Amino acid sequence: MRIVHLANHAQTIGNGTVNMMVDLACVQARGGHDVVVASSGGGFEPLLRRHGITHVVLQQSRQPWRVPSMVAGFNRLIERFDPEIVHAHMMTGALVSRFGGMRRRFALVTTVHHEFQKSAALVRCGDRMVAVSDAVAAVLTERGIAPERLSVVRNGTVGSPRLACRPPAKPVRLKHPNIVCVAGMYRRKGIADLLDAFARVRAGAEDEREFLREPHLYLVGDGPDRGLLEERANELGIGAAVHFTGFVADPRPYMADADVFALVSHQDPCPLVLSEAREAGCAIIGTRVGGIPEMLDGGVAGVLVPHGNPPELATKLRWLLLDTHVRTQYAARARRNLEALSVDRVGSEYMAIYQRTLAERLSINRREAGHDARRARADGAL
Repeated sequence: MRIVHLANHAQTIGNGTVNMMVDLACVQARGGHDVVVASSGGGFEPLLRRHGITHVVLQQSRQPWRVPSMVAGFNRLIERFDPEIVHAHMMTGALVSRFGGMRRRFALVTTVHHEFQKSAALVRCGDRMVAVSDAVAAVLTERGIAPERLSVVRNGTVGSPRLACRPPAKPVRLKHPNIVCVAGMYRRKGIADLLDAFARVRAGAEDEREFLREPHLYLVGDGPDRGLLEERANELGIGAAVHFTGFVADPRPYMADADVFALVSHQDPCPLVLSEAREAGCAIIGTRVGGIPEMLDGGVAGVLVPHGNPPELATKLRWLLLDTHVRTQYAARARRNLEALSVDRVGSEYMAIYQRTLAERLSINRREAGHDARRARADGAL
């Protein structure tokens, strides 16, 4: 099958949408398919080349005045590669694909990687829409997307080509006991809640030093709210025990040395990092929002807490840090059922969607061709 993936960029900056797209493209190329990635480029280009994937520069922008040039570039791409499937991973690519191929042979598949932007509903322009979790699918249905046009393919990273091709990262030596969080420094990631909860855990540990040594918190990631979060840590009096590492290209060494892994987002459609934390065998705490419960098997593979509730979060963090037996149990549970989080499973499910959508598109094209032929005959008779 000839497949074109559209994304805004291919940068190695920890963007979950791009990471998922790169894994999927590599798995498909490994399966013998002819794969093209069209984006503005980035650090993943060498990895794509190693997998035999053609990268084409196609600038994508939300600025209206750029639309004509984007559509022209997309049409050149289609003329050159004649794909059977165009898979758009971001809204700009979805719209350009639709406007650039009004009389098209290819089938257009669009993936909604997150639903918290209202523009996510624009994926309705695809022949088939894919949500990355049941939670995202439910939101799209509420916004008017017909269920029969919607599929769900949950994210997974086990066996990721991105990670398999990366040189082994150097081990890190963290202070114990510890809590590790790998997330962008954005408000929706709930890191302020984690800081408040950690301050409570630290305060309690002072009275239980014989049971719980001084805990530490490692925040792995970067983003626009980092400065505010650093100020908050200092205001809480925990600045010396909170370690802001900045962006880390391969955070697996931090997961490998984590006592507890925490992701306490307010919104999160289907975070790849939970797949990575489960593969690393972490004892995990996550919030009951978005696709997090699905990634933790409904609470079997990790502890679930309500979002925006630092007191309850602190209670669960303290429980896992104190109880070695329970922590070990959750770490073991995290590593079960990992085949459900494999990139091969993701690739197989998308291929089934491609085949079904392509068959539907070919049927539509035949009907349109028949309609055009009948109209031409009628015009000739007149």
